[in-house]
Amino acid sequence: MHFYTYDGSFEGLLTVVFEAYERKAWPDQIGREGEAPPGIFATHLFVPTDEAKAKRVWEGLGRKLSKEAWENVYKTYLWEQPGFEMLIFRFARLVFSSQQKGVEENFADACVQKIAAIGKQMFREKHRMEAFIRFQRTQDGLFLAPISPDFNVLPLIITHFEKRYADQPWLIYDVRRQYGAYYDLEQVSLVSLEEAPRGLRQGQLSPDILTEVEPLYQQLWQTYFDHVNIPERKNKKLHLLHMPKRYWKYLTEKKPRQQAHQPIQNKQVPTELRQLNP
Repeated sequence: MHFYTYDGSFEGLLTVVFEAYERKAWPDQIGREGEAPPGIFATHLFVPTDEAKAKRVWEGLGRKLSKEAWENVYKTYLWEQPGFEMLIFRFARLVFSSQQKGVEENFADACVQKIAAIGKQMFREKHRMEAFIRFQRTQDGLFLAPISPDFNVLPLIITHFEKRYADQPWLIYDVRRQYGAYYDLEQVSLVSLEEAPRGLRQGQLSPDILTEVEPLYQQLWQTYFDHVNIPERKNKKLHLLHMPKRYWKYLTEKKPRQQAHQPIQNKQVPTELRQLNP
């Protein structure tokens, strides 16, 4: 039994694919560095990441797959569910063993079916994150948004927010995986906070780090959300389908409304908002 391990990176996993072909020794299981072999008779091999080898595998897959199927390989890595490494390896072996393009259309193969299904799952989660992210402005001018997606979709949504919010610094932080995407008005960097702000995991940041007008912005959004709601057309089942409850703790409009129904004094409202609150 061959047990391959790698450093956990996508490039590392592609290097495992390269090494398996080079050694002509197909893995029975692939795991991250530090994982124990599945049995005392397993042949364990740690494969260090090699950028050049990973690039050859990745470009080789790209030449034989459609753009969508090619991207689904990376999405399967971000999917993170148990067994995703072997799924990618089996799919890569199927692609490289084919003499022509179009392997991704062979839905009689369970591996092809699974990769395609994962692609759809990841697309839905990506779309939800792009729609559900709510920023809160801190005192240092940073717009901060906590998220906790089912799958690791942060790398997939960066481009969307980089284009849409190019004029403000922001940080989208995945509290489940403890890393985030930080935009400094020039480029996006992946970061990890040594000490996360209070309330970040619950999506309700401490007032100590927020600007004094942030609660007013949130109150206005909650008021708008209440007013556009039509009670007679309420459909809870459909609402939950499009906005699952697990995301609610990060949504401003779903937070407790203790302050939402208190009248806002015009003098408290920033100048740019007074036209919305005459």
